[in-house]
Amino acid sequence: MFSLHVLLQQCVRRRCLLIGKGCHALAIHLGLATDTITCNILINLYTKCGMNDCARHVFDAMTFKSIVSWNTMIAGYTCNGDDLQALKLFSKMHQEGAQMSEFTLSSTLSACAAKFAAIECKQLHTIAIKLALDSNSFVATAVLDVYAKCNMINDACLVFEKISEKTAVTWSTFFSGLVQNGLHEDALRLFQSSQREVIFKYGFHGNFFVASSLVDVYARCGQIEQAYLIFAGLVEEARCYFSLLISDQIVEPNVLHYSCMVDVLGRSGKTDEALELIQLMPFEPTASMWGSLLGSCRKYRNVGLARLAAEELFKLEPENGGNHALLSNVYAASGSWEDAVLARKYLNDSGAKKDMGLSWINTKGKVHIFGCEQKEELFV
Repeated sequence: MFSLHVLLQQCVRRRCLLIGKGCHALAIHLGLATDTITCNILINLYTKCGMNDCARHVFDAMTFKSIVSWNTMIAGYTCNGDDLQALKLFSKMHQEGAQMSEFTLSSTLSACAAKFAAIECKQLHTIAIKLALDSNSFVATAVLDVYAKCNMINDACLVFEKISEKTAVTWSTFFSGLVQNGLHEDALRLFQSSQREVIFKYGFHGNFFVASSLVDVYARCGQIEQAYLIFAGLVEEARCYFSLLISDQIVEPNVLHYSCMVDVLGRSGKTDEALELIQLMPFEPTASMWGSLLGSCRKYRNVGLARLAAEELFKLEPENGGNHALLSNVYAASGSWEDAVLARKYLNDSGAKKDMGLSWINTKGKVHIFGCEQKEELFV
């Protein structure tokens, strides 16, 4: 039995469904089809492989369901996006009087967050209070997340204030909740007041999502300089991660990694560095890289580099008229109107195709599309 459990655990780690099914058949042959430990591992395997129905079949066949059984099945539903089934199973668990833990509640609350189920969240919050689990950081943070997503920010504030041990996840969840509810000044005050207490203690400063939210908060509060500093910090962080990726060979860098870094550098105005990266990388540049660089040249009005990027794009995608149009837009943004007209003329003469710009309108349950100088067409 022990050897079977070890093999099944390896199947879970490697998401090896085929061998896992073979182990399941062997378990049935050995009379272990209802063994609690065996079934728990099988439920974990099937949910990890996205097979909720198979997992539920194993779960329903169990003669004794431990708290691990319930938690694994509920978490499996939640992770696979079947949030309604997760809530239904929790309701069944509650009706049967099964023991619950903080993991039961946090997994079910995640399903509430995905469904914006405010009423169910309040019920779960009440259960957590009765079980004295409301102060648990996992449960409290999950409750906080649901309240914030359901626009119940006052309830979220009360939950946040009552959490004695606030983790980095707790702070970032509450911060993001304030931003989502349009309370940008409150979010800014929270961030500024918690810098010394939280950021350096928990590494909150390295949270990409919080940093991204901060850019939005500072900009909306009229503090553009601070927003720019945060954005610049994100660019440097991306550069550091990329350098680490290459130097330490954590994973083998591929074209996608380089393409992302080219985009980051271009968007931040470091177009020359982006070009240098393209020229030095051990791969042939893709059209998406040159297209990203060309788009950045429009924003920062780098006409010379735009011409170079456009020439490479024309070689890779000779029939894509959108590239000619983008080059024309770069010229126009830089005030080079004659070059803009010539680029448009070349587009017309070259025979390259450019997708027509379309407008969409929904009337009486039907979606209609409109193009330039075209009559309406019904889009089914």
